[in-house]
Amino acid sequence: MTIHAQEIHEQPRALRDCLAGRLISAGKTGIDLGDLKITPAMIRDLQRIVMVACGTAYHACLVAKYVYERMLRIPVEVDIASEFRYRDPIIGSNTLTIVVSQSGETADTLAALREVKKKGSHIIAVTNVMNSTVSREADDTVYTRAGQEIAVASTKAYSTQLLALYLLGFYMAEIRDALDQSEIEGLVRELYRIPGQVETILTSLVDDIKEMSAYVAKWEDAFFIGRGLDYAVALEGALKLKEISYIHAESYAAGELKHGTLALIVDDIPVLCVCTQGEVMEKMVSNMEEVKARHGSILAFACEGDNRLEDVADQTLFLPKVPDLLAPILTVVPLQLIAYYASVMRGTDVDQPRNLAKSVTVE
Repeated sequence: MTIHAQEIHEQPRALRDCLAGRLISAGKTGIDLGDLKITPAMIRDLQRIVMVACGTAYHACLVAKYVYERMLRIPVEVDIASEFRYRDPIIGSNTLTIVVSQSGETADTLAALREVKKKGSHIIAVTNVMNSTVSREADDTVYTRAGQEIAVASTKAYSTQLLALYLLGFYMAEIRDALDQSEIEGLVRELYRIPGQVETILTSLVDDIKEMSAYVAKWEDAFFIGRGLDYAVALEGALKLKEISYIHAESYAAGELKHGTLALIVDDIPVLCVCTQGEVMEKMVSNMEEVKARHGSILAFACEGDNRLEDVADQTLFLPKVPDLLAPILTVVPLQLIAYYASVMRGTDVDQPRNLAKSVTVE
């Protein structure tokens, strides 16, 4: 087994470690993130959240943007760290900045952190490495506890970043009274089930995933589409496929297909469709029908019990049922596996993909 595959299969353990000790009796929801310097008063006074990261961590922030805006009802801006500081960002004392970096040493993310610190923003770091530069320079740190990640393409780092960001979001939602208490408690209960559901994907769905991977591996191009939270996950799926298989992959918000992208759909080309968000499912099916009408091959990902894709998808992978808001933690796993198996089938070095480094410490 390659290091990359091993780290994919370590995700249930990493997610359990990320949760450990954080869902206990500490207030109404039972979320304990340690001794944070950000006070309840500061959280209640927040007018805006800015999230800054690079690569895979940036995609985790995009998921958090959807979740936080829905829960907290305050604006959330997500920026690529390498662009952020060059536009003189507007940051005030009522802006919370969240920086996300697996290593805690990402040069562009550090530069962004230092920029917002000069502007007086409170900074929370989400990172995997204790005593990293990001964790030392931020005001607060939430550790992901993924364990050492060696393979260049992040997998367990991403899933634990998502989980840590969810925990932070629930923590702030309780303080701001932004959700009904019963809703928060229900979501927290569902978090306990996530590691076991990831295990189910890694054990029970592998044959179907390998079949999809074999189809994708034959192509030099692939497309990923989704809406809302599914679009954010589709971006990460496309990145994983590019990183380790060298297949040209693009991800699009499904509603944008008609604005030019449909010109790229040719006979049988793989289009991976992430479809877990009930409120946009009918729209998503319509977009898939547009692809089908141009003879693209649709590989769909949905939750158990949703049969609305049967008439349009060529293959559908049904994932364990989970609340829509938490679906990204599950849906990314089969996309990671498809990238991995397609890479193995194409004979690439999945642990050390060409031209890439694990931690980008130069600008």
